[in-house]
Amino acid sequence: MADLKEARVPDIGGYDDVPVIEVLVAVGDTVEADQGLVTLESDKATMEVPAPFAGVIRELKVKVGDTLSEGGVVAIIEAEGGDAQAGAPAKAEAPAKDEAPKAAAPAAETAAPAAKTEAPKAPSGGGGAQESKVPDIGGYDDVPVIEVLVAVGDTVEKDQGLITLESDKATMEVPAAVAGVIKELKVKVGDTLSEGAVVAIIEAAGDAPATPAEPAAPPAKSTDDNKVEPVAAQSKPDKIAQASIEHRAPGGGNPPVRFDADAILPDKVPYASPAVRLFARELGVDLLQLKGSAKGGRIVREDVQAFVKSALQGGGAKAASGAPAAAGGGLNLLPWPKVDFAKFGEIEVQELGRIQKISAANLARNWAMIPHVTQHDDADITDLEALRVQLNKENEKAGVKLTMLAFLIKASVAVLKQYPRFNSSLDATGENLTLKKYFHIGFAADTPNGLVVPVIRDADKKGVMEISQEMSALAKKARDGKLGPADMQGGCFSISSLGGIGGTSFTPIVNAPEVAILGVSKSAMKPVWDGKAFQPRLTLPLSLSYDHRVIDGAAAARFTATLAQLLGDMRRVLL
Repeated sequence: MADLKEARVPDIGGYDDVPVIEVLVAVGDTVEADQGLVTLESDKATMEVPAPFAGVIRELKVKVGDTLSEGGVVAIIEAEGGDAQAGAPAKAEAPAKDEAPKAAAPAAETAAPAAKTEAPKAPSGGGGAQESKVPDIGGYDDVPVIEVLVAVGDTVEKDQGLITLESDKATMEVPAAVAGVIKELKVKVGDTLSEGAVVAIIEAAGDAPATPAEPAAPPAKSTDDNKVEPVAAQSKPDKIAQASIEHRAPGGGNPPVRFDADAILPDKVPYASPAVRLFARELGVDLLQLKGSAKGGRIVREDVQAFVKSALQGGGAKAASGAPAAAGGGLNLLPWPKVDFAKFGEIEVQELGRIQKISAANLARNWAMIPHVTQHDDADITDLEALRVQLNKENEKAGVKLTMLAFLIKASVAVLKQYPRFNSSLDATGENLTLKKYFHIGFAADTPNGLVVPVIRDADKKGVMEISQEMSALAKKARDGKLGPADMQGGCFSISSLGGIGGTSFTPIVNAPEVAILGVSKSAMKPVWDGKAFQPRLTLPLSLSYDHRVIDGAAAARFTATLAQLLGDMRRVLL
């Protein structure tokens, strides 16, 4: 007969409906006594629910996201010594109907008086100055204070952390016994405290009712066919500031001790308080990527904030706390594959140039942090190309040569004036948009050392001929390696033209902190229906990439449609 037993949630310090954040085992796993089954986390405590005995997991009663309270069933375990075959548990021996309540009775009898003696004393009346003391901390004495979480004058809620204690095996917050205002702090960082020591004097706000005794675990339910033996919850009350847990001591079968899971499982759980872990989870930060700045490498709230700030500012190479960024620059990506290519054949290793290295970092950041969308359209430039050829013939002796890019810059400025959100920048927080009243247009220039983006300043105040001359001068400086930082700063909108090479469309990467970039491919003759017949027209492919946080699809479609209309008849630019 299979010896099936329920593994239940033990005394967890009076918590109710604590979320399951991790399931540590699966059906069929063999577990040892005191091995963790699931991890629970409230706003003040992270705790593993241990297996009360060794055996094989036959059924899991919970999943991530469920909530549990004391006495809740976590799993059905076939205890060691059962004679049922795996995968087909037989009927458990049917105990007498009154055995289940009897099994839980000793726990209730022990827990009830313990709760009565440990319940903090509270005045029967209303508010008033009250002492907030260190509760039962599992027999620890002279535990150092490593952090003071409040100051005189602060308003605190009941159970809000006042200080943090840290021993060699545990980190625990001492909570406020009542809600109110801190009138006096009795401790400072470096002091040592034991159970019953006064932490602070609090001017209580209203009544402060005593903590009720904790109920014993409910008896297990059974059926006539397959009875499950109840396992009483651990009877020892556990009130380590409602921020520690019952768990097996490291090293084997010693009696259970209370400790913070982070303190002795550093390889599995980040060394941080539950509140910090909750804060990090809300921001989407993986604490395994951080190195704590507090004593013993403990991660504090400021470390998480610094990490997020660094990521938003593009400082993915290192977190502000000093921790090297994990693979993926803090984006929790898989590590870059390491391959010995030489074992497959002959290779040659070339180092990227300085410009390519700088561009690579910027492009990777922009692609990862900006939600890109690309809008494609075609512009009929038949008449514009004829005008460009004619003007070049007229100015041939002056040595001035107009390119299609010069017209594109002038037309883009006109469209930017109609749609000002395209001429803006989003700040690092993603909450504020800066609209620019100037029009500095960057253009991608291909050089032997890599791609650079010189900027035509105040393009709205210059004619097509002047823009073309300035572009030519900047492109020559770029090829000669003489382009200065000032020549590449202040851009509002960029254009990347591959028309001289080929292609029908592509997806340019937005050049942060800009919010849009225009890609231009090679023009081609296409048959276009004019209502009566197909006519040969020279069409120019346009590809507009934009930051979808700032610009929606409808606005992007209007932008490219308006630009195509202007390129079809440049006289409209004068309107």
